[in-house]
Amino acid sequence: MAVAIPRLLLVILGAMFMQQTCAALGRNLPSIIAPAIILDLDLDPALAGVYVGLAAASSLAFQMGCGGFILRWGALRMSQLALVMLAIGLASAAVGPLIFFAISAIIGGGGSAVSTPASSHLLGRYSPPKQAPLVFSIKQTAVPAGLLLSGLVGPWLTAWLGWRAALEIAALFCLVFAVALQPLRATFDGDRMPGRGFKVSDLWLSGVVVARSPALRNLAFACFAFNGLQTVFIGFFVIYLTQLGHGLATAGAVFSLAMVVAVPARIFWGWLGSGHVAPRVLMGGLSLGMAVSTGLLGLSGAGWPLALFATVAIGISLTAMSWHGVLLSEAARLAPPGMSGAATGGVLSSGQLGALILPLTYALVLSLTGQHGWGFAACGLPALVVGIALLRRPALRD
Repeated sequence: MAVAIPRLLLVILGAMFMQQTCAALGRNLPSIIAPAIILDLDLDPALAGVYVGLAAASSLAFQMGCGGFILRWGALRMSQLALVMLAIGLASAAVGPLIFFAISAIIGGGGSAVSTPASSHLLGRYSPPKQAPLVFSIKQTAVPAGLLLSGLVGPWLTAWLGWRAALEIAALFCLVFAVALQPLRATFDGDRMPGRGFKVSDLWLSGVVVARSPALRNLAFACFAFNGLQTVFIGFFVIYLTQLGHGLATAGAVFSLAMVVAVPARIFWGWLGSGHVAPRVLMGGLSLGMAVSTGLLGLSGAGWPLALFATVAIGISLTAMSWHGVLLSEAARLAPPGMSGAATGGVLSSGQLGALILPLTYALVLSLTGQHGWGFAACGLPALVVGIALLRRPALRD
């Protein structure tokens, strides 16, 4: 048995890495190629914030309610369902009219929301507690990997085949991997409770788990700021560069460069949080880094060289794109027995609230001032508050 556990951990880590890559691709590709969509359909760029906010609202609802479904049907089955939803969301966006973008945001946002609690439930079962931050961080490097695909392949496919075909190809990718996960279900959904009936309370089970724990509530507050800022960066950075006169391919390349940096950063922060630095202190430092980086973007403008934008983007990537493994492993560690998926879903629900409010805040600032940089700076303020709070408070404990 001692030999089987590491093998199973390796298998499920690889599977969930691919699942999260598909989720990141499916959730963010429409935002990455948004300049081409906006130009083709003659849309207001501020509508990108509405799309992102609608996806976040859907994610909030699905993450609040997914805990009970993970317990009943199994985390692997819910991973497959998430991928199918992402495929439907991408295919809906490819249809074109605004109503189908709304459908895409709702269905795709829901699929993306379910993917992380499901994968966290599985890794929480097989990860040794002390190495959990590192294991979760390795899994979460799939998010920048998916964003890297979005930033490099998305604009290339858009230039070659058009934005609709780019979305359809990504949808097929998600659907194929959902089917590829099926042989693993018998092994990794062995803890499911098929006889567990549906309860209305399941719809807010994740929120109840978090509300009962002060430590999980602290993580939820941090996740609000972190995930909201990450969503703003993903949703608007490429649009900002293109409106300054840079081509979509160039803007996508700068974005992808930042995503490359996030991969080793997530692993490094996970290693650092695995017994070397207290997760509270580490997350506090990352929070301040987010605030400084977005504050610098607040000073940016048309006179900035592309290299300076790339430098600031890397700073945001090192912080706002790299916190996930540390925070998610803490949520799983602090969860009641057998409730890792529900606890993670509850914490991430707060993050989805940030992903709803901060992009809408950005869109409002942009509409009022016409300044993208000011929008980034405004959305970095919650991270500043979190950083100060985490570094002043005692260590997280339950």
